[in-house]
Amino acid sequence: MGFQEFFTIVRARWRLAVYIFVGVAVVISCLPLLMHTKYTASAFLVVDPQIDPVAGGAELPDTVMQSYLNTQADIITSERVAAQVAKVTGLDQLPALRENWRNKTEGKLDIDLWLAHFMLTGKRVVVAPPVGTSSASATARQTNVLEIDVTWTDPKLAADIANGFANTAIETNIDLKVQPAKQYAAYFDQRSAALRADLERKQKKLSDFQNLKGIVATDDKLDVETARLAELSTQLVTVQTMRQDAQSRQKQGNGGETDFLPEVLQSPEIASIKEALSAAESKRSEIAASFGKNHPDYQAAEADVVNLRARLADETRKIVASLGSAAQVSMRREAELREAVENQKKRVLELKNAHDEAANLENDVTTAQRDIDAVTQRFAQSSLESLAKQTNVVLLSPATVPIEPSSPKVLLFIAAGLFLGVVCGLGGTLVIEMRDKRLRQESDLVRLSGVPLLGRLGTIKPGRNMRPEPQTS
Repeated sequence: MGFQEFFTIVRARWRLAVYIFVGVAVVISCLPLLMHTKYTASAFLVVDPQIDPVAGGAELPDTVMQSYLNTQADIITSERVAAQVAKVTGLDQLPALRENWRNKTEGKLDIDLWLAHFMLTGKRVVVAPPVGTSSASATARQTNVLEIDVTWTDPKLAADIANGFANTAIETNIDLKVQPAKQYAAYFDQRSAALRADLERKQKKLSDFQNLKGIVATDDKLDVETARLAELSTQLVTVQTMRQDAQSRQKQGNGGETDFLPEVLQSPEIASIKEALSAAESKRSEIAASFGKNHPDYQAAEADVVNLRARLADETRKIVASLGSAAQVSMRREAELREAVENQKKRVLELKNAHDEAANLENDVTTAQRDIDAVTQRFAQSSLESLAKQTNVVLLSPATVPIEPSSPKVLLFIAAGLFLGVVCGLGGTLVIEMRDKRLRQESDLVRLSGVPLLGRLGTIKPGRNMRPEPQTS
């Protein structure tokens, strides 16, 4: 079908097209008169990028902020918030809604939950970025503002519900932060009590052990006993040296090598006897040279020499015997010192073990104290968070009572009526034409008959004389 043919059909049936156009346009334009007038109120919330100001949380990165905004939007449109709004705004007391609730649920479902579901369906409550910004453009602008749009038949009630959602969302955010903080605070309080009891038990154990072992906080007994052990070891080494030296000199004296003994060389008595012996031997030699060996004076001088040599041998024997006694004393002293060193070693080891055990107990006390300090710090932080009355969601602009209705939009319905009237008028004309086709052009006759057109008569208008005569009975 060409345009010329379409135009011919429309021109032939223009009255039908006009009737359909007027009917459709009037019906659609009158629809707003049958619809309820609705009003939309908007409240705006600002979400601070710092997720936890009380706890000192870091600022959220841009990649996480959009997800956090979506989470806040889900919180606002949750049944928990909506049910609380129903109570705050008094929706559960409106007779019409209560009657609708009874009809829908027969009173079996809680009215607040039913009202929450009622508000959250049918696009009565919508949470999105501000009007005029798509989600992509809002992300590009990095806006932290959420718009709460509430559509209702009563303008004041729409504003109250929008403000109710905004305020309840803020309170819910506080509760969502405070309730876990209270639970953590209670847990840390219990844990702190258990750790405090454990600390007191370990402190008592350490104190009892120190009292039992005689260890004080500034105890230097181990250092004293260690020094005493070193001193005894030094004495033992000295006595061992003296004993070895005495035994060596005793063996030298017993072997007849007494002249080289230090005690013999240093003895004044030996020196005196040797001096007298030397004088006596000199005198004897003089007498022997003068008077001979048979002279009485020589005999007397010989007796003096023998007597002095006997005294010298006797004194030497005494010195050698004293060396034996010194060796025996040194051996006994060595045995005593060796036993004392062993006992002192045991004492030092016992003190060292006691100090090591005390150090382990002190470490247990220190660890327990560190644990209780950490738990106490977390308890204080959780207690502070549980008392928080602020959140990072703030009311930017409360909803005001709308003056102009948001729906129905009369101009939109009129435009839609005109457009649909034209479409339905033209469409109805084409449908009627398809069911009742007529010959209106030469081309239609040629197409149907299949023979060429020989001529064409003009429009014949019947005159007066061509009118049919009335028939008479």
